[in-house]
Amino acid sequence: MQIKGKAFKFGDSISTDHIAPGRLFHLRTNLPELAKHVLEDADPEFASKVQPGDFVVGGKNFGLGSSREHAPTIIKLAGVGAVLAESFARIFYRNAINIGLPVLICDTNQINAGDELEVDVSKGEIKDITKGITIQAKPLPDVMIKILNDGGLL
Repeated sequence: MQIKGKAFKFGDSISTDHIAPGRLFHLRTNLPELAKHVLEDADPEFASKVQPGDFVVGGKNFGLGSSREHAPTIIKLAGVGAVLAESFARIFYRNAINIGLPVLICDTNQINAGDELEVDVSKGEIKDITKGITIQAKPLPDVMIKILNDGGLL
């Protein structure tokens, strides 16, 4: 699975409340509408700028907070191709895989906002086309690749 797009860079400890703002709780039954506000509390312009295939690039402990699936679901609905981070909150990581959103653990310090990336999810290979470098992500187990290739568990 190859994905190509632009990097949107975020820092450490991006919580599920940054991703799916709690003040918009009433939209949790309308996920396409909630996706219009994805990551709004971390970058108010993200949802209006992200293009299909683009990447969310985080630091440590991406997705901490509640266990609800809304956060990875609206990231996927917004068109994000994958989330790259130094580490993930365990429940967010598994929820993302379960709904078919690729998440890769890698050194994101070398990636800048706006860098053009090409990611091979199966190989865990991230090519930063802007910088001409390749970053190796922690490989996903075959069972997770199969889930992602199937578009999620459902």
